[in-house]
Amino acid sequence: MTLFSDSPQPSLRNTPEHDTHEFWMRRCITLARQAAGLTAPNPMVGCVIVKAGKIVGEGFHAKAGEPHAEVMALRSAGLNELLDAEAQPSAVQGATLYVNLEPCNHYGRTPPCTEAVIRAQVARVVVGMVDPDPRVSGGGIERLRAAGIEVVVGIEEQACLDLNEGFIHRVRHQQPLGILKYAMTLDGKIATANGHSAWVTGSEARGYVHQLRSQCDAVIVGTNTVFRDNPQLTSHHSSPAHNPLRVVMSRSLNLPEQAQLWETDLAPTVIFTEGHPDPALEEKLQQKVELVSLPDLTPKAVLDNLYQRGCATVLWECGGTLAAQAIAQGCVQKVLAFIAPKIIGGRDAPAPVGELGLSQMTQALSLERVSFYTIGSDYLLTGYIPAIDPKDF
Repeated sequence: MTLFSDSPQPSLRNTPEHDTHEFWMRRCITLARQAAGLTAPNPMVGCVIVKAGKIVGEGFHAKAGEPHAEVMALRSAGLNELLDAEAQPSAVQGATLYVNLEPCNHYGRTPPCTEAVIRAQVARVVVGMVDPDPRVSGGGIERLRAAGIEVVVGIEEQACLDLNEGFIHRVRHQQPLGILKYAMTLDGKIATANGHSAWVTGSEARGYVHQLRSQCDAVIVGTNTVFRDNPQLTSHHSSPAHNPLRVVMSRSLNLPEQAQLWETDLAPTVIFTEGHPDPALEEKLQQKVELVSLPDLTPKAVLDNLYQRGCATVLWECGGTLAAQAIAQGCVQKVLAFIAPKIIGGRDAPAPVGELGLSQMTQALSLERVSFYTIGSDYLLTGYIPAIDPKDF
């Protein structure tokens, strides 16, 4: 299993089973995923232009600040997005343009995509989902319709929502989507009683995690994880070739002077602390990594900082104590639990989530939209934590 299951490549021939809105929208999603982990704070967007059942242009948004998917598709069709109103008929005139997210209708780092689409004289635009960004939401669709272009909305909508769940959460809540990832034995242990944890799961599951990291903007651990595992927290050359920002939360700054996370040639590292608990070590660490002192070191405060940095998806790979704090403060929306068919036992062996203060089984957080997969010899359960009020913890 891969993190994302790509749609089949559309045929360039006009065949009934291929020439459907759903088929071409799945192609848009496949294109968009090529930039997973690279576009934040922007969404992942793919675009396909189809005429007489054939692709005449396609493209995707590669990263923030670069041209949007619609412009890339028009360029691949041989058009310049700055064509004026008197442009000669082109390969896309009268065509259908497919895009998984509503075209923007405002000036940001790039001009509005709606104007390029209108000038290209396409006949129809098929949109997967409305953009939740209030600067766009519905405005792009209205602009296209006002220009006489037919607009169809909501094709493969759930797949489009799933694709950009991090972007959507960031826009709606002004906070990155939090994913809690852990690997545990069948009896709920993430390590032995003495802290040994290499490896709970097999190589296939670990490869999946590497790919997951490549598609996230930041990965967070605590002090104990740095000491116990000395992790690298990179994607290990997974595709896309992207490493997340590596984040360490350490109130005491009780950290080793040497660690793989301090080697920043592969990926940057930032340490969040509170006040100045160890000025001498702080000075040494600042020579290697970024160090940020917060008035109050909490998961929420760290996510607020990461939001300001443009992060949309954050991976929590921490121990049980920090995981519980992140859940209680509403910083985790999605859970990925890798389960190894092993039993390790141990009364004091650590569990994936620490104390939440829940005393009744009726208070348990029941995951929603749960899925279950087999990965090598292990299992992966994914689900979403329902919206919670931090005051309940």
